[in-house]
Amino acid sequence: MGKIGIIIKREYWTRVRKPSFVIMSILGPLLMGAMLIVPTWLASLDGDDKKLQVIDESGYFKDKLIPYENLTFVPVSTDAEEAKKKVKESVYDGLLYIPALSLEKPEGIRLFSEKSISAYMQKQIESMLKKELERQKMLKSGIAQSTLDSISTAVSIKTVSLSEKGEKDSNSMAASVIGYFSAFMIYMFIFFFGMQVFRGVMEEKTNRIVEVIISSVKPFELMMGKIIGIAGVAMTQFLLWVVLTFAVSTVVTSVFKMDRFSNAQLEQTLSQMDNPEEVQNAMEVNAVLSAIESVNVPLIVGCLLFYFLCAYLLYGALFGAIGSAVDSETDSQQFMLPVTMPIIIAIMISMSVIKEPDSSLAFWASMFPLTSPVVMMVRIPFGVPVWELALSMVLLVLGFLGAVWLAARIYRIGILMYGKKVTFKEIGRWIFFKG
Repeated sequence: MGKIGIIIKREYWTRVRKPSFVIMSILGPLLMGAMLIVPTWLASLDGDDKKLQVIDESGYFKDKLIPYENLTFVPVSTDAEEAKKKVKESVYDGLLYIPALSLEKPEGIRLFSEKSISAYMQKQIESMLKKELERQKMLKSGIAQSTLDSISTAVSIKTVSLSEKGEKDSNSMAASVIGYFSAFMIYMFIFFFGMQVFRGVMEEKTNRIVEVIISSVKPFELMMGKIIGIAGVAMTQFLLWVVLTFAVSTVVTSVFKMDRFSNAQLEQTLSQMDNPEEVQNAMEVNAVLSAIESVNVPLIVGCLLFYFLCAYLLYGALFGAIGSAVDSETDSQQFMLPVTMPIIIAIMISMSVIKEPDSSLAFWASMFPLTSPVVMMVRIPFGVPVWELALSMVLLVLGFLGAVWLAARIYRIGILMYGKKVTFKEIGRWIFFKG
């Protein structure tokens, strides 16, 4: 085994044997699974049943406020003060007071409660009152409710992508979710493992360990061994996260029965909805989940692994160069900004790329090596021409090789420099120094 191989083995096994690696490898998928499942589970839980008294002095809402989910309306004929007392005595959860009002300008409606009413419940009550007042206005204008119901129509567009292989169903929302999630994963891992390279190099330098190591290996061999060794750690944890996250999500989804609606379930749910907007939203959500299930998983995962690995090697080399040039994290801030800014800009423009995946901004950002790992992963689910994907990969590999050459020039001198504030001008001299 060569010297670089020995360094790679040492860097890899030193880190994967740490308790923190084992804990994060297990805890990470659990947290990601919880992020996917817990919000859905909490939303599916029924809250406490609520009973609201209703005093309707307008007469518009008689027998019109029907029970909704866990909310029940109880019309009462007592005055408002007597009804408020029952609320305070916890006989009822609240009082909905509707005074005599004008259809043109309905004002003065009050909702009294001893405990705070949730924003969701308030929104539902407002929606009920709004619909009934609109119905009353239509009746007053001579328009029957049946006429309006026959006019109201939900429209859903099914997108189909054309390619040389034929037509294929697509969904822009699903592509957006998958693309942004993949890009954010790369963004997060670059910073996490890139900083490990930076701190590892700086720690060896400040502890003077490197002086002993350099007597046996060349600076370039040490830098490459450290970068590739930590890359192995990153890939190990990345693959563990992917596998365990899928396993956790599958198990929890099956236990809590949170699978995507079947066609029969969907039809049953839609038949119970009166609002065309709610029907359309439910259909769109189900369509997105269907599209996610039908994506080209091998292509997404393969590109994700390639861009993640190459992006880490590129940024890891630059982080290693910075770590070799400074003596403390405080001194590194001025050098960190030019290195980290491109990847931060890439994640910032991702939303624009999602809106226009084929724009000039999206194209050039997916070609520039410092931003392409994030931006191209956003574009891939929407469909990218093979030549663009190939060109982006080639440029990224060339960018990685250029970053390694640049980092090596800085590393060979900076790793043995102590007690001196380094400037950009001096780093420039190191790059072009011959010797």
